[in-house]
Formats: sequence, structure tokens, C-alpha cells
Amino acid sequence: MDRRNFVRGMMAAAVCPVCARMALAAEGAPWSYAGETGPEHWGALADENAACSVGARQSPVDIAEAIRAELPPLRPDWKPGGTMVNNGHTIQVAVPAGSTLARGDRLYTLVQFHFHAPSEHLVAGRPAAMEVHFVHRAVEGSGLGVLGVLMEPGDANPAFARLAAAFPGEPGGMAATDVDPAGLLPPSLAYWSYEGSLTTPPCSEIVDWMVAMQPVAVDAADIARFTALYPMNARPVLPANRPILASE
Repeated sequence: MDRRNFVRGMMAAAVCPVCARMALAAEGAPWSYAGETGPEHWGALADENAACSVGARQSPVDIAEAIRAELPPLRPDWKPGGTMVNNGHTIQVAVPAGSTLARGDRLYTLVQFHFHAPSEHLVAGRPAAMEVHFVHRAVEGSGLGVLGVLMEPGDANPAFARLAAAFPGEPGGMAATDVDPAGLLPPSLAYWSYEGSLTTPPCSEIVDWMVAMQPVAVDAADIARFTALYPMNARPVLPANRPILASE
């Protein structure tokens, strides 16, 4: 295991034992977003990645149609700070303990957040410039709850600007941050909801997905700082073939 993989495994283990097992399993078979280790080959890279090829509830999806439903509101209670790492696939921020997301009677603990360019989820066939995923562990059970927020160029976002100014440029690079992740949220947390998977190997189908309907605006120059490191780190969309619910 090289330094990059060691950093990823140790950070995951420190904040989320379930996530640590996933990360370490995935590291057994190097993967990427293109070529012979790209998304179309993930399922064949290792036995534990089988869901990437044969799973029935894979993510991301194109949100083209949704059923209106009385979904419970999302209530994030997140704390600032954490450690930012360039893990070789994205920029990820491991957050300190104590941040939660309530969704009705379900409670999740925020573990980390990370970025994709372009967005992994599409809306009516259209990608956003970027997407941030807030990855939570369910307090009860072993599943995950991931909140996805689409990011579009516009006015500067102070939280993203501070992160972008300190992005570690090399895989394995790390930097402390005092950014409040709530600064990356849009004014409205109306959302789409569906059952899906991790969007990276091993593609485990254990995710309650929540995708905010309203994107957040960020400076185009800060998007460029990310895409200079990762010009394309988005898994292509998979068949929706399951209900997508809308909170409004």
C-alpha cells in the first residue's frame, strides 16, 4: 500500500469503520475513470466489485422523472473543521466527530465530503459543473446516507473558495481546514430521494441518496482549481429503474 492508499485507509478508519473496510477493499484493485481500469471495467477488477457490473440499484442516475411525496425535511447540524486530502481520485475532507444529519426519525453522522466534476447526477439529461457528496453513516444499521449538492458557476462561495485555495496538489497531500461544510449548501434543501449505491468501487448498494434540487453557486475560477487536478472524475449515469421521490 503506497502513501496515498495508507492516508486514505487511516483517515477512513479514524472516522468510519464501515467506510474504512470499503476503502481498503477497493484499494486491492486500482481503478480510474478512463481506460482499462475505467467504470465499464470496475466490476471485473476484483470480486468485491461485482455490484459495479451486476447491481440492480447503481448510482448515479439521471433524474428525469420523480414522484412527489411527503418526504421529511433534512436537518443538517454540522461542525466546521477537518482534514482535506488529495486521495488520488478527488479532494476529500474528513470531518471531526459530532456532525449529524436528521431526516425524519433517521439520524446520520457526517463522515466526509468530496467533489466530482462534472456532476455525477444529471437532471433531465443535463450535468452540473460539479457535485459535492456529503457522506454519512447511519447511526442505526450499517447503511450510508449521502447528500448530493450540484454546483454551478456563479457568485463566489466563501466556503468553497477557502477549500479551493488550499487544495493539495499531489495525491497524498493533506491540509487542515476550518471550513464549515454547511457553507456549501443551497438556501433550499428540497430534495430528490432514491435507493442506490456508492459511485466508486466496490459500488455497494447501501446508500440512501438525497440530491438537493437547488444547486449552489461557486466561482468559476474555483471550479477551475478543482478541474486542474481532476478534469473528469464522474461515473456515468446508470439506469434509474426504481422510484425517485421528490420532496416538493
